[in-house]
Amino acid sequence: MEMIHVVFANDGHVTKISGCPEGVTPQEWFNSLSRKTANSYEALSGGRGVFRIPSDTTEKLRGEVLSQTRNSSPRG
Repeated sequence: MEMIHVVFANDGHVTKISGCPEGVTPQEWFNSLSRKTANSYEALSGGRGVFRIPSDTTEKLRGEVLSQTRNSSPRG
């Protein structure tokens, strides 16, 4: 089981999140985890939270978010 810790700013955007793949913003990683994992997030006090996700699922999600990020990035 992997624990992914999240820290939020006062306005609700994600400022820090553990396990975030390189090239992906903290908010993109949080959004992906939120959409793809049901009932695995727990809100904590002080603008924090934690996802509890099986390690193999986390690796799969990292690959998915990286491929989405690469496919949506502008080419120049």
